[in-house]
Amino acid sequence: MNIGYIRISTTDQSTARQEVLMRELGVDQVYIDRMSGKNTDRPELKRMMNFVRCGDVVIVESISRFARNTKDLLELVEQLTAKQVEFISKKEAIDTTTPTGRFMLTVFGAVAELEREYILQRQKEGIAIAKENGVYKGRKPIEHPKLTEVVSIWRCGDITAVEAMKRLNMKPSTFYRKVKEVTEL
Repeated sequence: MNIGYIRISTTDQSTARQEVLMRELGVDQVYIDRMSGKNTDRPELKRMMNFVRCGDVVIVESISRFARNTKDLLELVEQLTAKQVEFISKKEAIDTTTPTGRFMLTVFGAVAELEREYILQRQKEGIAIAKENGVYKGRKPIEHPKLTEVVSIWRCGDITAVEAMKRLNMKPSTFYRKVKEVTEL
């Protein structure tokens, strides 16, 4: 069975180009993730990895759609190989059934990882310039009108920290950071 995997980084992007390629290649089933490829914690990728079985072929448009770092790429391909599943990347013309294909996979994986690092570096540089120009202010701080009141009740021992977080709709890290800020005032 030919299985396609498609990934786009943001909901603003379109899967259309990759979907057309999958139809042209006669893919039987497609898995689509709409999220960053920075790690392998993607729901459709996990579903696909659990679904594939001996004799299947996983096809991607390019390595960067499958994994963004060499380690993840090689681990995913190793999992596929253990299930006797072939991996094909159309853009890079990689076929993992040959030693040359496995070598090229490593090389292209390293290039995809380098590309991701360049993207992150350019993003940091852009943010730094925007901050210097007063354009970028960062994420707006979470303000809660009852923060001081709820923290006081919590400190008195009338409610647990978990209850205080629920009342303020905050995650633990945010709650404790805000408690520290209130204490410093």
